[in-house]
Amino acid sequence: MSDVTMDSTVVADSAPLPSYKLRQPRLPRWAPAALAAAAVAVGVGTGLGAGLGSRIQWGLIAAVVFVAGMFVLAARVEGLRQAKDRLATSMVWVCFLLAVVPLVSLMWETVSRGAKVLDGNFLSHSMAGVLTIQPGGGVYHAIIGTLEQVGIATAIAAPIGLLTAIYLVEYGRGRLAKAVTFFVDVMTGIPSIVAGLFVLSFWILMMDNGYSGFAGSMALAILMMPVVVRSTEEMLKLVPNELREASYALGVPKWRTILKVVLPTAIGGIATGVMLAVARIAGESAPIVLLVFGSQVINNNPFEGAQSSLPYYIYEQWAAGNEASYDRAWAAALVLIAFVMILNLVARGIARWKAPKAGR
Repeated sequence: MSDVTMDSTVVADSAPLPSYKLRQPRLPRWAPAALAAAAVAVGVGTGLGAGLGSRIQWGLIAAVVFVAGMFVLAARVEGLRQAKDRLATSMVWVCFLLAVVPLVSLMWETVSRGAKVLDGNFLSHSMAGVLTIQPGGGVYHAIIGTLEQVGIATAIAAPIGLLTAIYLVEYGRGRLAKAVTFFVDVMTGIPSIVAGLFVLSFWILMMDNGYSGFAGSMALAILMMPVVVRSTEEMLKLVPNELREASYALGVPKWRTILKVVLPTAIGGIATGVMLAVARIAGESAPIVLLVFGSQVINNNPFEGAQSSLPYYIYEQWAAGNEASYDRAWAAALVLIAFVMILNLVARGIARWKAPKAGR
């Protein structure tokens, strides 16, 4: 009893335990925005004071000031560990802005300069009988050529690429699969001019066929196939094996499992990959120069005669070297960008329509 009384007396007489802060000080939410504004002001002021004429230099100075200032400020207020996190986040934002600025600048320049002559007349007329130094003319023949050439190339490359990816993921084993993978990797890095030279030597020189949009489509298909194979292969690998095993457990054959389970599950990524491949070949001009040869008039037959396309039309008009042709080149570039954007929107729509529905 006396021991208990003595222990309680000792506890009562002892000093209180020190209190610890459970929350460290943090920067306010508006601190990054305020620091970014201050960094921009410092960049502009330094650029003007030092006589730097390029606004890119101003932006780089502002980026350095923002990253360094955020690190120092976070280290003083939040501690070194949190400052390192702030440093990494700031560098990510700066790199993002550095990547976006050229894209925004390109779009602004294309829209502002291409909108001068882009109208219904430009989209519905060709360059037949129009001198390059005169205003007028249009891009109708190049639009037809691009649609036909890209469409034929997609019809050739998409099925071959899809079936090749299915083989590599579902069936490929041994040396043949390794050889196919190796050649797909090699084809991914082939320059477009090499694909054009191959079709030129084989289709036109050896087999004695003429210049045509179909010849250009074959070269575009060569460039498109490895992109389709790689993107489709990665999407098929993301399909869980449990879905395949559940289908096999029900007695469904492998080919039907691929057709009814694997492909519908990965259709969104497959469509996106095909559209990325189409976007790559839509802007190629080297194979078109070698194989299609360009034309000023409308040619609706891609299997016979020279034919124009949007990339070749842009190159042709820019090479003319006068103000009217420059305006047509920028307008054709705007049409090409709109064409690629429409393809991407269509791909997203197809992917959303064909994707497996959530829920029961």
